[in-house]
Amino acid sequence: MTKLFTKDFWDITARIILRNKIIILVGIVLVTFLFSQKWDNMRLSSSEANLLPDDHEVNIVYNHFLETFGEEGNLIILGIKDSTLFNVKNLNAWNKLSLKFKAFDAVETVVSIKDLQKLIKDSENERFRLEPFIKDSIHSLEQISNLQNELFEKYPFYDNFLFNKETKTIRTAIYLKKDIVNTPIRKFFVNDSLIPLIDRFEKETHLDVRVSGMPYIRTLNAQNIVDEIGLFVFAALLVTSLIFFFFFRSFRATFISLIVVCIGVMWSLGIIGAFDYEISVLTALIPPLIIVIGIPNCIFLINKYQHEVKLHGNKVKSLQRVIAKVGNATLMTNVTTASGFATFILTESKLLKEFGVVASLSILSIFVLCLLIIPIIYSFLPFPKDRHLEHLNKRWIGGFVNWMERMVRHRRITIYITAVILLVVSIIGIYQIKISGSLIEDMPQESEFVNDIRFFEDEFNGIMPLEIMIDTKRKKGVMKLSTLKRMDELENLIIETPELSKPVSVVGLVKYSKQAYYNGKTKYYQLPTSQENSFILSYAKNSSSNVDLLKSFVDSTGQYARITTFMKDIGTDKMERIEENLQNKIDKVFPKEKYNVNMTGKALIFQKGTKYLVKNLAISLSLAIFLIALFMAYLFRSSRMIIISLIPNLLPLLITAGLMGYLGVPIKPSTILVFSIAFGISVDDTIHFLAKYRQELQANKWAIKVSVYGALRETGVSMFYTSIVLFFGFSVFTISSFGGTVALGALVSATLLFAMLSNLLLLPSLLLSLERNIANKEVLREPSINIIPEEEDDQNIEKLSDNM
Repeated sequence: MTKLFTKDFWDITARIILRNKIIILVGIVLVTFLFSQKWDNMRLSSSEANLLPDDHEVNIVYNHFLETFGEEGNLIILGIKDSTLFNVKNLNAWNKLSLKFKAFDAVETVVSIKDLQKLIKDSENERFRLEPFIKDSIHSLEQISNLQNELFEKYPFYDNFLFNKETKTIRTAIYLKKDIVNTPIRKFFVNDSLIPLIDRFEKETHLDVRVSGMPYIRTLNAQNIVDEIGLFVFAALLVTSLIFFFFFRSFRATFISLIVVCIGVMWSLGIIGAFDYEISVLTALIPPLIIVIGIPNCIFLINKYQHEVKLHGNKVKSLQRVIAKVGNATLMTNVTTASGFATFILTESKLLKEFGVVASLSILSIFVLCLLIIPIIYSFLPFPKDRHLEHLNKRWIGGFVNWMERMVRHRRITIYITAVILLVVSIIGIYQIKISGSLIEDMPQESEFVNDIRFFEDEFNGIMPLEIMIDTKRKKGVMKLSTLKRMDELENLIIETPELSKPVSVVGLVKYSKQAYYNGKTKYYQLPTSQENSFILSYAKNSSSNVDLLKSFVDSTGQYARITTFMKDIGTDKMERIEENLQNKIDKVFPKEKYNVNMTGKALIFQKGTKYLVKNLAISLSLAIFLIALFMAYLFRSSRMIIISLIPNLLPLLITAGLMGYLGVPIKPSTILVFSIAFGISVDDTIHFLAKYRQELQANKWAIKVSVYGALRETGVSMFYTSIVLFFGFSVFTISSFGGTVALGALVSATLLFAMLSNLLLLPSLLLSLERNIANKEVLREPSINIIPEEEDDQNIEKLSDNM
């Protein structure tokens, strides 16, 4: 009954497509136009990708921090390490550059050497006042020498904030307004204001300015993502079309395929815009991904059409069989591929959900486009010439198929031994895989802004913010001397940690106040005693300048304080060790009944997000396997066939995981995608082979060996074609400047190559070796859906021809 339904469905589908060609083409043009109207909704992501669910504890803590102190990633840093900076002309130019940034609406404040203030004791009024280090402009080298002596030797409060006294590196801090950091205004400021001013300064002074900070890094990184979309699409089109032409030696077939995948790319971009999704490092991969997946669809359809034309010379009959036979099989394989991507929808990560939605819908869309456009265009074209069909007689392809058949026929033991050895070696490699939670590891490592990150790591121990928020559980609890001493003890541990920068907090300001109270003597840069605390704080309360400084470190109620430090780009292992050390110190120093202390910040969130994704990797992959197993159970109605079909598809995943361990490729958000993507695509070959195998069994009266070899010869060529296209198509991603994208492309390419060999060698070997238990008529019952229908009745073809 199901078989008849399937046959009737595809017969009806073929008639509808071939009888309504003009209407369908107009409909495709109209849908493409509507999708193009949604392209304006696409925009670059203005904030970092948050890999954690919104209700995750880490996100709740971070959002509480933002509510208390505002956006923490609003700092842009400029730095110079050059002795020639310390002359009158260059230092004045540096100060003027800093002054220019203050005029921009996007800037909240700028702190440079010119802005540094001395805290001076005013005994007469019992308060502190601020006095600038540079009252006007620099006039002499002597003035510069005095300035260096004061800054580098007498005021430790500013050390490692705006300068490194050991290397004489100078920085300027630009704080953007917190409400524009996650908006497009940030991009306009960086690209249209910041960079041009710095370029002009470098030309005038011949000084090399280093720039960093999260707003700057995010802007340039996002621009690289957009630039690579066009590069990937062009490269994918070029590579796949060259391979396609090499196989078919037909400009006509190549051009038709390019039309189909280009429309598919337009639809995928329209889907992103229709859902109002942002362009992230993942969604940027979808357009070229659609090209890579769409070309094999074109190969199946065009190859079948040309094969049918050569077989009987009836164009209408050939087009009808293309839709009915290959359309059905291609639908099944595209559904399994889409299922592999759709599993990401069920994760709690917004980034992966969006990727899963767009990718799965785009894959189904490219299937529909291939099924509609290719038969319709060929119905208008003249009968294929002999040169268009020459590729069907390629001897080297026949040689490859003959080699596979010889291996399966005579070397099955060799195949099994090789598979077992690869499995054992891969398992050993899997145990060597490391997890990476680095925020900048996947960024273009040769880019100037990544080199600048390394520069600031060397000079100031990092640029990635790590925040510690202290809740004293009572108003004005921060300024209690007991609280300050506890914070100071925690800061000492931070200072001793090489991967972290010198912390900035209210503790440093209080120490600076004591130093000022004792007329600037450096030895008094320390926390006051309980006796000193009362009259030093009385001076501070009378000073409006101190109140302004406190706003950055303490909330308006005096209940919450923050300790800000910056960390180097380190791996997950080191980060976990540092976090554990800090947490142990916090637990020891801050009693839980009196304080609530939390670590947060963008770097920590990313690291936690990576661990969260790794934990969900097994769930996501298991779900993909489960869904596809259910799908195959429905197709083949055999639990035994599920097991035998999963083995050749799981082995390539294990081999790839082992390679990652041996090659030092860590598990991270980009490489996590490899397994679900590769499994969803590789299982397509298994479905094609088993479907053809069942048909051969029925045609050969359940003669197993004849059927296996027949299926191998029939499907081997198309599986080889599509695997080569997919291999080189995914290899396109290795030209990326993003390390994660390179790893994704290389690993998926390798996995699909292993999957092809596994399905062409291991799968038929298993069928032959287990023929009594698995490959028999009782096990291979009538399928729920006949993927490859039987030959159609010629009377139906004649009816269709009369109506075209």
